[in-house]
Amino acid sequence: MGDRDEEEELQMALRMSLHGSPPAQPEPKRSKPPSPAGESPEAEARRKQPAVAPPVTVAPPVTVAPPAAVAPPAAVVVPPPSQPTAVVAEQPSAPEDVKVESESTVVPMEDVKEAEVELEVDVGEEEKGEELHPELAEKLWLMVFGSGVSKAVLAQWSNQGIRFSSDPETAMGLVQHEGGPCGVLATVQAYVLKYLLFFSDNLGNPEVSDPSFALGQRRFYQSSFAARDDFSSLTEDGKTRALVHAMVEILFLCGTGKRAVVAFIGGVIREQKVDAALEGISVESAIDFQKVLRIITFTSRKDAFNMLLANIPLFRSRLGAMLFLISSLLSRGLDCIQADRDDPSQPLVTAPFGHASQEIVNLLLCGEAVPNVFDGKMDLGGGMSLKGIPSDVEVGFLTLLESLNLCKVGQYLKCPKWPIWVVGSESHYTVLFALNPNVQEENELEERESKIRRAFDAQDQSGGGGFIAVEGFQQVLRDTDITFPSDKLDDLCNAGVIVWSEFWQALLQLDKRAGGMKDPTGLMGKKQFTIYHFNGIAKSVLNGSGNTGGSTPIQRPRICKLNVSVPPRWTQDEYLADVVSSSASGSKNDSVLSLAPPVQTACQHAPLVDCIRTRWPRAACSWSGDVPSIV
Repeated sequence: MGDRDEEEELQMALRMSLHGSPPAQPEPKRSKPPSPAGESPEAEARRKQPAVAPPVTVAPPVTVAPPAAVAPPAAVVVPPPSQPTAVVAEQPSAPEDVKVESESTVVPMEDVKEAEVELEVDVGEEEKGEELHPELAEKLWLMVFGSGVSKAVLAQWSNQGIRFSSDPETAMGLVQHEGGPCGVLATVQAYVLKYLLFFSDNLGNPEVSDPSFALGQRRFYQSSFAARDDFSSLTEDGKTRALVHAMVEILFLCGTGKRAVVAFIGGVIREQKVDAALEGISVESAIDFQKVLRIITFTSRKDAFNMLLANIPLFRSRLGAMLFLISSLLSRGLDCIQADRDDPSQPLVTAPFGHASQEIVNLLLCGEAVPNVFDGKMDLGGGMSLKGIPSDVEVGFLTLLESLNLCKVGQYLKCPKWPIWVVGSESHYTVLFALNPNVQEENELEERESKIRRAFDAQDQSGGGGFIAVEGFQQVLRDTDITFPSDKLDDLCNAGVIVWSEFWQALLQLDKRAGGMKDPTGLMGKKQFTIYHFNGIAKSVLNGSGNTGGSTPIQRPRICKLNVSVPPRWTQDEYLADVVSSSASGSKNDSVLSLAPPVQTACQHAPLVDCIRTRWPRAACSWSGDVPSIV
């Protein structure tokens, strides 16, 4: 017996050295457990799929905010017990699976197809995310579309993906096929350009959208060189990552930097499933919303980035623009959205053409769905006020309506951190951008003008009408160290109100030493730079160098390169006189026409030029080819 026991102990030790554990039989691989008795064929087939990632229960937890943070607590309900609790109440496995077991590694775009196999195992079997409660879905639907939305408007918003142009010349741009969602696409486009132009070497960092990182990058570019304009050399990997970074930044901006809510279609995770899965989905009511929509809330930028990167095919699909708008609204919170607005009874998508309202554009630009474009709040008295842009922004906004004196864009939107602007017309949104952040730098007198204008606007209670009371005027003079002769001061104050145009004309005649704008030297400095305009609407253009028989029409967005010259003139009369005299003489020496090759094409005009002049007054623009269109 002793020999037999000793022999059994030796065998046991040998097995332990081979397997690291003492079972009597070799331990089966975790990805292929023994079939339990009575296992169904479907379960057996599912079990036999090759496992390429650990089970959800052993994955490290993802930082996920409670669902109640998405919307008011009364509006969000935990799914019923019949649903798998592991996919909602605990950490959602989708973003963690995307990380592929690495704490900091991001899935390369060239490996997305391989990663999709993994997603089949970890995510594709069950719907992930939180269902919308019916009451919340109804509230969301009415907020976006209202109660009488037409089928034509719904068709616009249900058939617009977030996709890049396949045309090499406009490869950096998102293509728009439908008229309504241009406000969403143009704003996302502005953020995409920020990353493509100024963060191209950091697109692999999932946390590059963090404000602290952006601060250092902005300082580098403002003291160094400009971005490149070789858009055709952009890689698909780089463009996709720039898009995901833009989405993450906007969603966290809407969530006050603390959270981002991603809305998606339940069960649609893999690229090969997207088109087929969406074929039977119709979004025509709040009930349709509630049936298919799922949400996940993130407090980690890295986790949100990884989840969006893996699911970017869904946002490229026909529901992409709508899903991103919903994600932004839920990130802000529906109660907060309504509190931001001056008139919450109106839908955010405006009738009858289905355009994105200014509130939607402002939400994506500044994180709040305020309806106005001036800085801060405007006090109307009696405890009433109008809400504007609360602070500085990453990308800005210009509008043709300001050139028509229908509104006044504040300095926050006119002077963003990066030289990129969404441009609004009466019916469309496009994008204006420069490659060099230095285009926003001001010379001494421009800085002086800006300071005086800000002080004047701070006292303007007319809603941008351009006039202030005498008491407010005295404060402007104190804030800006302006000293008028007593007789000139009396002239300005006689009417009881001071109009900006009269104040400005007086400043032009007041010497710099007294706080005015008169420069005896005449050396005010001419500013010259290049700027680009992108219109995402796909239009037919000739695929050739001219209107020749060999040219064929193709559908693509449009990009226009403009030469801009801001002349050293400070009155409209002097500016116009300079343009006329230069055109008549044909001289290009140190004139506003110095950038234009042919004299007759200098100082060309289009509605876009009027928008540019709201940012750079007296600017003269020239371009080659078709007139840049903002419609």
